[in-house]
Amino acid sequence: MKILWYGHACFRITAQDGTTIVTDPYDESVPYKAPEGPAHIVTVSHEHFDHNAVGRVKGNPEVVRGVGEWTIRGIHIRGISSFHDPKGGKERGRNTIFKYVVDGITLAHLGDLGHTLTAEQLRPLEDVQVLMIPVGGFYTIGPKEAKEVVQGLSGVRVVIPMHYRTELVKDWPIRPVQEFLEAVDLTVREFKGEAELTAQNLPKEREVWILPHA
Repeated sequence: MKILWYGHACFRITAQDGTTIVTDPYDESVPYKAPEGPAHIVTVSHEHFDHNAVGRVKGNPEVVRGVGEWTIRGIHIRGISSFHDPKGGKERGRNTIFKYVVDGITLAHLGDLGHTLTAEQLRPLEDVQVLMIPVGGFYTIGPKEAKEVVQGLSGVRVVIPMHYRTELVKDWPIRPVQEFLEAVDLTVREFKGEAELTAQNLPKEREVWILPHA
């Protein structure tokens, strides 16, 4: 598969057969590039403008929201309930964690997770190998909480940070990725574009992969 980060919490995941998933597309007020090309599936972690702009995704994709299980074009997807804040959703509402099985690899996109995970939430994520996790704080978990989440998922081999400050959102009250990298102290691989991944070339030891925004 190929994984491209558009920015914020928006990724394009492309399976070997060409099936394409877009996660959490943002609206025009977010200064990252709009998702390009058609998609078959869009997942929406919660209904905020910077995560639910499904109308910007071309190709009449099937939109997946909320808790449940789906199989679309051979890709199994599971939505797991969580919250956007540490107070049970009282501040920012609910958030859905999405788990995907693509090309024999299990991925999870944590959306705007606002708290560390409970045992009940960790259980269905035990087999996750690739983790897309917010690390910027303020609206989501920050570096310390993100480290705790990563440590609680022993099967994870690739950690992809998201929802952090870059030069395009330098005025947003979220932290840069460097604070998370210092907290987790793992091997870091930096990419110049999209990352390619197969079940055979997953790293044996856990790594953090830094993708440039598109």
